Amino acid sequence: MTAVTEAPPRIATLDIVRGIAVMGILAMNIVAFAMPPEAYMNPVAYGMETSADFISWLVSFIFIDGKMRGLFSFLFGAGILLVILRADAKGRSAKAIHFRRMGWLLLFGLLHYYFIWFGDILTGYALIGMIAWLFRNKLPPALIKWGIGLLLLQFLLMALMTAGFYAASAAAAAPGADADAIRQWGEMKGEFAIPSAQSLAETMALYRGPYAGIVEHQFTDGLLMPAMMTLFFGAETLAYMLFGMAGLRSGFFKGEWEAARYRKTALIGFGIGIPAYALLAWALVEADYSVPMIVAVGMAATVLTRPPMIVATAALIMLLTRRGGWLVERIAAAGRAAFTNYLGTSILMTSLFYGYGANLFGEFSRAELWLLVIAMWVLMLAWSKPWLERFSYGPFEWLWRSLARWEVQPMRRNLAAA
Repeated sequence: MTAVTEAPPRIATLDIVRGIAVMGILAMNIVAFAMPPEAYMNPVAYGMETSADFISWLVSFIFIDGKMRGLFSFLFGAGILLVILRADAKGRSAKAIHFRRMGWLLLFGLLHYYFIWFGDILTGYALIGMIAWLFRNKLPPALIKWGIGLLLLQFLLMALMTAGFYAASAAAAAPGADADAIRQWGEMKGEFAIPSAQSLAETMALYRGPYAGIVEHQFTDGLLMPAMMTLFFGAETLAYMLFGMAGLRSGFFKGEWEAARYRKTALIGFGIGIPAYALLAWALVEADYSVPMIVAVGMAATVLTRPPMIVATAALIMLLTRRGGWLVERIAAAGRAAFTNYLGTSILMTSLFYGYGANLFGEFSRAELWLLVIAMWVLMLAWSKPWLERFSYGPFEWLWRSLARWEVQPMRRNLAAA
């Protein structure tokens, strides 16, 4: 498209935080790209060979795991509300725009999941985003109350799941345990335990094999996984979106708070979150990474410890980026093109690790993966700003916007005005 246009006005702080979030998501997702799925939840399942690998896991567990996804979810909720408010201000149908956006995002998510990578979050965002429409007119206090209620519901669900794991583990380990109890425990712990030699060999063969085999696996063994994950983590995801809406309405994500208020928020959040996560890490190590403890820590306890860390991280980003600078501009550009950077990361990483590409699956330890993370960060920062100096949107942002409006959007910027 060669028509000339001005990009719509942006809230710079949203782009900056979104840029950090999309970069941070890779730092955790890299384990799921490069290693057997069990390694994502169980640090000793794969790739834990040295002290450097342990430190890598510990840093990720305390500062990255779940926090960047949560931050991205906060921003998604803020983005939903921003689109609705702007549509209303222009006299357009906010409802039509919102649900078209979510509908097309759902399609993107399903294509991403079935044909690129099993770790997709877009499907869940689209479905939960449709529900978030119901909260568009609520004020921050109500949004926060609803969010807290949803988090408590999520915690209850995870706590019940944890109790089930402890009960099944005890039943299987009891003297004279029957075959059904042993079989049931074997099936339950599969995604969290150190994989057996046979299971590891099958996983290696799958992801080091041809592309058709991976797609077939997604359409057979993983067919219903997007729906199951949405149901399983839906309450927490919606809570984060509502917190994001509250953050936009309160001025938090617009950078309108006083520096002292951001500083206090960061200190309180980290003061709660870092000791809590350190204690959970200690409990996990002390339990020798037992499966029930992995579930208790990774699935249940972190539902309550994660939000303070997410809010503190956002507040710290607001403080550190207030003065701008060349790096902040690059990060903001990566945030403006977050959709393209997210999908592009999946395409590049699967091409790097899977058998139809460079076939490096299972070849890196946890510490070594940081080299690839940093390289990808550099790539995100390198391409996003020059591209957006010439074009109004990232490639996938342009496609999504054009489909949602059912009209090809002008791509090139008005360089003279810029």
